[in-house]
Amino acid sequence: MYKTGIIGCGKVAHLHAKALQNAPQSEFTAVFSRTLDKAKSFAATYGVKAYVNITEMVEKEKLDLVMVCTPHPNHLDPTLEAMAVGANVIVEKPLASTLADCDDMIAASKKYGKKLGVISQRRFYESVQRAKKAIEDGKIGKAALGTVTMLGWRDENYYKSDPWRGSWEHEGGGVMVNQAPHQLDVLLWLMGEVDEVYGTWANLNHPYIEVEDTALAIVKFKNGGLGNILLTNSTKPGIHGKIHVHGSNGASVGIQPEAGAMFIAGMSGISEPPQNDLWTIPGEEHLLAEFIKEDTAIFHKIDPTVHYIQLQIEEFLDALAQGREPLVTGEEGRRTVELFTAIYRSTRDNMPVKFPLKAEEGRGDMDGRLR
Repeated sequence: MYKTGIIGCGKVAHLHAKALQNAPQSEFTAVFSRTLDKAKSFAATYGVKAYVNITEMVEKEKLDLVMVCTPHPNHLDPTLEAMAVGANVIVEKPLASTLADCDDMIAASKKYGKKLGVISQRRFYESVQRAKKAIEDGKIGKAALGTVTMLGWRDENYYKSDPWRGSWEHEGGGVMVNQAPHQLDVLLWLMGEVDEVYGTWANLNHPYIEVEDTALAIVKFKNGGLGNILLTNSTKPGIHGKIHVHGSNGASVGIQPEAGAMFIAGMSGISEPPQNDLWTIPGEEHLLAEFIKEDTAIFHKIDPTVHYIQLQIEEFLDALAQGREPLVTGEEGRRTVELFTAIYRSTRDNMPVKFPLKAEEGRGDMDGRLR
């Protein structure tokens, strides 16, 4: 058993609280908020203790793991504080909004000997696991072309639902930083290391926010493969998300992790099951219908908003018990931040961006976004 806690009591924290309660290795113990009343209300809901001081919470409760659920630009400080007094940390996606913060968090995990992870629960979807194994088994040859298409919608009420949404200072970015990290993470997990990115972003139809609602990119991978990314919050009513990988032998695998309408934590559920929507491996084409049937049956037996976060927490706690690295490390989380940072920089400089990327001095990459 590991004693666990949460930092931050916003909408997404409720999903983490339920996952921590359900995970058999977790003893959900405490929660932190800067506001005492908010901490007490959240704590009362789950029968845990409320704190307004992270160090006190970790030390007094002897927490082994804390989940950081603060807004994206505010992931760094609570992570450093919790690690300094003995806790391992899983951060809500993305790991941070800038590479500088990512690097500081990774350095702290090494300094204090604590494990660092970032929520990437879509890796635990059955459809994603199948695609990953097929690629690793060489069934499509080399992963030659990877595409992400995420057509979503966010209205003005969404951006007004929390004061931090829609600003560079408090959200750290738009569709790339908030809605798309899961899809970008899966693309990188399936396709491998990036060599170069050329991208652009815009705000097409949300004049009441500062950040981008749309981004596009062309990606060159180090294995010689190519990638294409289309992300948007500007298409009503929020159509779908798709991740497809096409192989050098002509075979393809595809995942549709979102359909119907995009999930909004604390405001909506997942309306349709994540599933494979493309499977043309020779001799396995007939399996697609079976995969869809299996995943639909699973979807109706679980709460998908909690279940896959719970699976990731369980895998992370297993890593603690076994003394190994978790599936999604801080370094893995940094790769997603590196990718969207490259798109911001490419737009700013109007040129391709070579990898690897280092944090920029001064504003920590924010100059790549403010234009």
